[in-house]
Amino acid sequence: MKIGLALGGGGVRGFAHILVLKALDDLGIKPSVIAGTSMGSIIGAMYASGLSGEHLLKLLQDHSVQKDDSLRDIYNKRDNLIEWMKMFSLEKDRGGILESEGLFELLFHEIKCDLFEQLEIPLTVIAADYWSAEEVVFNKGKLLPAIQASMAVPGVFAPVCWEDRVLIDGGVVNMVPYDHVAPHCDVTIAVNVGGTRYPDETPVPNIMESLLGTISIMQTAMLKNKLEQHPPDIFIHPEIKGIRMMDFTGIDDVLEQSQPAIEELIEKLKRL
Repeated sequence: MKIGLALGGGGVRGFAHILVLKALDDLGIKPSVIAGTSMGSIIGAMYASGLSGEHLLKLLQDHSVQKDDSLRDIYNKRDNLIEWMKMFSLEKDRGGILESEGLFELLFHEIKCDLFEQLEIPLTVIAADYWSAEEVVFNKGKLLPAIQASMAVPGVFAPVCWEDRVLIDGGVVNMVPYDHVAPHCDVTIAVNVGGTRYPDETPVPNIMESLLGTISIMQTAMLKNKLEQHPPDIFIHPEIKGIRMMDFTGIDDVLEQSQPAIEELIEKLKRL
């Protein structure tokens, strides 16, 4: 039985994908094909290169502060934490507020693959053409520009220029790209890490929250329409509350809040 896995975009909430991958590993299930958008493309590329879910989880925990970390634990991982903070620096050029070069230096040090063809599992990465509003699909050639384009969140990271095209985050056209794996597998698993929206103590959002929140609303509407027309075999949506897209201090909460959805996935896979 061939399993197709689609990992959606969602910023920091996308780290929930690591728990999905670990659950598949624990059950002895290996996807035959993976598609990813934005953060889903990053996690998907690392897994497709041969890194296990357990390895990715440890890498994440080593580079972030966990709730049960002691002061000694935090001190021992200080170099990793400093490296993590340096991954996102202010963008000097127009088009975004953050640079992503540090992030990709760390990621590709782990991936050790330059081309799609070098990956152990076939991978499809989704970006969007800024001018034509078309979906741009990457599944061969250089890996780095594809992932950079797929996660170029408008207003956060600068667009990527590639072959006379200006590319931005794939989530604006295809938030959870399960339609790109369905034709190639027997069972399709789609993971949506879009946040659950609730008003907080300051219900009027600031400028950045308004921008990212509006994008999220459009993505949710498009995904709902696609799910109604062509649903995947298994659809998982962790209920992640109170974690904004770029809130890297909330990683531990993302993992904790995702656990019920991971248990649901495991039960569905066992029944399957």
